[in-house]
Amino acid sequence: MSAAENLGGPVVRDDVRPAFTGVDDVRSRLKQTGYLADDATSTTAFLADRLGKPLLVEGPAGVGKTELARALAQATGSELVRLQCYEGIDEARALYEWNHAKQILAIQAAGHRDWDATKGDIFSEEFLLARPLLTAISRTEPTVLLIDEIDKADVDIEGLLLEVLSDFAITIPEMGTVTAVRRPIVLLTSNANRELSEALKRRCLYLYIDFPDAQLEREILASRVPELPARLAEEIVRIVGVLRTLDIKKKPSVAETIDWGNTLLAMTAGADVASGRIDDSLVARTLGVVLKHRPDVKTALRELKLGDR
Repeated sequence: MSAAENLGGPVVRDDVRPAFTGVDDVRSRLKQTGYLADDATSTTAFLADRLGKPLLVEGPAGVGKTELARALAQATGSELVRLQCYEGIDEARALYEWNHAKQILAIQAAGHRDWDATKGDIFSEEFLLARPLLTAISRTEPTVLLIDEIDKADVDIEGLLLEVLSDFAITIPEMGTVTAVRRPIVLLTSNANRELSEALKRRCLYLYIDFPDAQLEREILASRVPELPARLAEEIVRIVGVLRTLDIKKKPSVAETIDWGNTLLAMTAGADVASGRIDDSLVARTLGVVLKHRPDVKTALRELKLGDR
């Protein structure tokens, strides 16, 4: 359904069934996508769907917050609509804007037509550029709306989100109000770079995702790099765990653990890696896969006693 067709339309449909039957169903279907969820993640994802409430997911960069949204979309057969937040993002980039160049051409082509008639033409869906929030609100098919890194946006955007996520409706002054016919599953992610407003938090369920414990990270590594010998995976996870305890600027993410697993698997192709022992020089030469700042690499070389190779 288009935005124009939805103007003044019905409220959220009552006949739309929840996407999940229970917490175990969430965990099982996420696992099928390759996302291994713990009890807290499975439970809050289930409640977000069942209660129709946005889910605010906080945690360090690289722990799988954005990946959770992708996995939920895949598990539910939904379209993923993403609003990437950044400093200076405004309503036009989040909601909608008018195609002014096309409007000007239409006005010129109209010649001496009555303005009221021309205005009705140019402020129509043909000239409307839907941005992520309007796109997600307008869809009638299953949708997951990801509002990524909300902590990077200005406080004004939080006020906009409060309005949209409270009623799941967007008012376009020239056209009317677009009301969601089918509510999307909404995830907001934050790296906790700044404190979000209490008003926004009240409207959301809350989930904190931290770096996984060693056992879960080994399971993730086994899932994503199945060719990696178990002992080698265990050693990779152990070293990454040590790196995360260091005083460094950017701690290795789960994605970087996976990248390192693929790297070491390629570097040790044909070698005997059954023992799980990683040569010190190989660790030193490949630290750039998991650490992305020169001071962090130097700190790791020193603390791991690898020498500055």
